[in-house]
Amino acid sequence: MPAYKAPLDDIRFLLHDVHDVAQLAALPGFEDATPDMIDAVLVEGAKICEEVLFPINQSGDTEGVKYENGEVRTPSGFKEAYAQYAAGGWTGVAADAKYGGQGLPESVRFVMEEMLCSSNLSFSMYPGLTHGAVSALLSHGSDELKDRFLPKLIDGTWGGTMCLTEAHAGTDLGIITTKAVPAGDGAYKINGTKIFISAGDHDLTENIVHLVLAKLPDAPGGTKGISLFLVPKYLPKEDGSPGTRNGVTVGSIEHKMGIKASATCVLNFEDATGWMVGEPHKGMRAMFVMMNGARLAVGLQGLGLAEVAYQNALSYAKDRLQGRSLTGPKNPSGPADSILVHPDVRKGLLRIKAFNEGMRSLAYWVGIRIDLEHRHADPAVREAAEDLVALMTPVIKAFLTDKGFDNTNIALQTLGGHGYIREYGIEQYVRDARIAQIYEGTNAVQALDLVGRKLPMEGGRLVRRFFELVKGDVDAAAQVDGLEEFAKPLGGSLYQLQKATMLLAEKGFANPDEVGAAATEYLHLMGYVAVGWQWLRMATVAQEQLAAGKGDKRFLQAKLKTARFYFGRLLPEAATLLAAIQAGSAPIMAFADDEF
Repeated sequence: MPAYKAPLDDIRFLLHDVHDVAQLAALPGFEDATPDMIDAVLVEGAKICEEVLFPINQSGDTEGVKYENGEVRTPSGFKEAYAQYAAGGWTGVAADAKYGGQGLPESVRFVMEEMLCSSNLSFSMYPGLTHGAVSALLSHGSDELKDRFLPKLIDGTWGGTMCLTEAHAGTDLGIITTKAVPAGDGAYKINGTKIFISAGDHDLTENIVHLVLAKLPDAPGGTKGISLFLVPKYLPKEDGSPGTRNGVTVGSIEHKMGIKASATCVLNFEDATGWMVGEPHKGMRAMFVMMNGARLAVGLQGLGLAEVAYQNALSYAKDRLQGRSLTGPKNPSGPADSILVHPDVRKGLLRIKAFNEGMRSLAYWVGIRIDLEHRHADPAVREAAEDLVALMTPVIKAFLTDKGFDNTNIALQTLGGHGYIREYGIEQYVRDARIAQIYEGTNAVQALDLVGRKLPMEGGRLVRRFFELVKGDVDAAAQVDGLEEFAKPLGGSLYQLQKATMLLAEKGFANPDEVGAAATEYLHLMGYVAVGWQWLRMATVAQEQLAAGKGDKRFLQAKLKTARFYFGRLLPEAATLLAAIQAGSAPIMAFADDEF
């Protein structure tokens, strides 16, 4: 049977020592979010993940959701677990206190999201979609809609969804056909069908609030004609209790490769009553609040699954006796050595460890930037934070899920044949991780967003900010004894990223296929540099604390060793990405269709 323990030691090291979470208490509204309070919240969050949600993860995967008599039923134990989760205030951990939320920093929710995804990804989808709906309503909803819907969404009484995709459209939202017709008194009648709707129907909450993209009768073509509507499953009564059933029905549920305890639905809207969120034809602006938050959350899914897979692969490798060390027996009194003595097994586990810890640091850094963007008093600080969050959002989504899937596969390989067997749990993590590379915009779409939108945005200001941050830390570390071994390779990879950036800028104007052909490699190159930057920061702190005699010596020494592994064995892969980018689009686009 698999096991999971929240990595609280690493989480504390990052929040307190690397990212200075204490700065959040100086932000307006976060005065109570002291390091001690945040620690206490995360300890309790770890308990509910380890003791309530993780035990129903495998059984939920085996049982799956059921579609019976037009209703969707979640697996055994999910309803009880959700009630406990909501009662603890976890559904509104970072939501506005004005509407009943806990009002904690978004960065705290990032940590909680990682632990949720490690313990039970399918379960995390239900409150995760609700959080996205809350964010969109807070940003673009009218006061009337906020007052009417937010309190019950935030306290977990109601759930939320985002309804974008249609069978014929996929990523191309500009060609959706769902219609919205004015019905008087500010309401609209919504007609159309949406597919792939996560948490589209279930029995965890008494009502579900759908945020639906649709077009008005006078809508212009493309995405400029999309509006956003709030469409509840049940029309609320004056007292807020569920009233009559709205015109929203489940056509079917999807039978999927993974996340089987998450209800992925086809939803039919037939004269469903809804209310507009935001302005007419400006629905994408409102939905992007939800989508960008979801993309960051999906990145944390890749990290969370890679973490639980690593824990179980490491435990197996330590216990599994098979073969002898190449340099002589390490367990001479036993029949064999543990497989952890073998270089290839160690290399695989260290690859997971180095990426996981580096990606965790990057994700938490972005989470804190979100808090600074929304709360800091200085407009210049807010602008810089907003720029960096926008730049890193596609990187977090795509790089963390690509590496997350790779890491779950390495973990499975560590277990050999047992990894392929359901009892050991790893095969579920592989299946669950695979969807994260697809939904909320495929990773190829994220790469195009990075190179096509984020790089040229504000005349290149976003990417210049990132380069300056990394270069500043590289230059500083190069002057410190013991840190040159990390600063030098990172500086070289930063130069490679800058070179790739200039190459795309030069070639992209003449031939857009050059940008498209290089996009995925470019995103991964930025991911390697961004994670390397985080490893430089962690190594700097670890060395400082060791020199001062602070902290856990073994923990800090392991950090430095892992940093050496990243810079020596993983960061060199960045050079291959640059070489592929330099090869250009010709080797790809030269093929005629009938030559494939």
